[in-house]
Amino acid sequence: MIDPFVYTALPCRVVFGSGTLARLGDELDRLGVKRALVLCTPLQRDLAERAARGVGSRAAGVFAGAVMHTPVDVTERALAEVHAKGVDGLVALGGGSTTGLGKALALRTDLPQLVVPTTYAGSEMTPILGETKDGVKTTTRSPKVLPEVVLYDVDLTLSLPPALSGTSGINAIAHAVEALYAQDRNPITSLMAEEGIRALAGALPALVRAPGDRDARERALYGAWLCGTCLGAVGMALHHKLCHALGGSFDLPHAETHTVVLPHATAFNAPAAPSAMAAIARALGRADADAAAGLYALAGEVGAARALKDLGMPGAGIDRAADLALASPYWNPRPLERAAIRELLARAWAGEPPQTN
Repeated sequence: MIDPFVYTALPCRVVFGSGTLARLGDELDRLGVKRALVLCTPLQRDLAERAARGVGSRAAGVFAGAVMHTPVDVTERALAEVHAKGVDGLVALGGGSTTGLGKALALRTDLPQLVVPTTYAGSEMTPILGETKDGVKTTTRSPKVLPEVVLYDVDLTLSLPPALSGTSGINAIAHAVEALYAQDRNPITSLMAEEGIRALAGALPALVRAPGDRDARERALYGAWLCGTCLGAVGMALHHKLCHALGGSFDLPHAETHTVVLPHATAFNAPAAPSAMAAIARALGRADADAAAGLYALAGEVGAARALKDLGMPGAGIDRAADLALASPYWNPRPLERAAIRELLARAWAGEPPQTN
């Protein structure tokens, strides 16, 4: 028996392969963009400037100020350049920080966006934006922030450091895990979620061992696309709420925070979502084992930190994080109780294995 469902396909063009950055100019022409602002972090300025040179007069300049958690003050500085340079389109080149900045600008201007991911964040496939102001991260869901085109170029991921590759990939897996027990899940996103987890779980340990393994890089980027598509199609639950609260309030690194929290949030929800847990375990290649334990083991295999304290979170912040997790109502498969959430956070802070109860 198939349960009733609703599935809305999002209108985003995806170009996947090797060397696809060379098609950037053609894709800008398809969008009718004549003066694009290229966005990046300070560390990726050289790559962004190379991309800008590659599209010639279509580039209005480079803004190399993107940072984690999309602070509103950074968006306002970029917005001033958009207006000053007569920009009619945006190119976000990089990971989740740059994609977030592009979305924040699109929300305010409705300019078309073209994203060129260099990590496995997956956020490029979603109509979701998280912005930070005064230490609080808020989330907006709007079709205005969904990129029009995503160019996946496997070549651009070959230099991604192994440590960041691992946490970035587990960040993507988190989207698929929550999609499997989302309130509005459907057969299409569930298929994509399980396949996305399977692709990343197989690829991440391989590319950590051999960073130049092109096949592993290709499978990881493919998995990230699938997982990001899931995030864009259905709602999220406790895991993403916790990570937004932790990142916005304690300025913790985004992908690393997702990597630490995911096994614990999965364990919390396991009793209320047995079919999702079975799918996760299958995709991890651990069909006879616990899904949460499998995610914790995967983090260890890629050499990731598994404790929030190792990311810089103070122990005194556990109670504040628990309060923030309950600050505004949202759906979760298991009812949210402060004591259980605090225990979850305490285990994640200490780096202890997840506990299903």
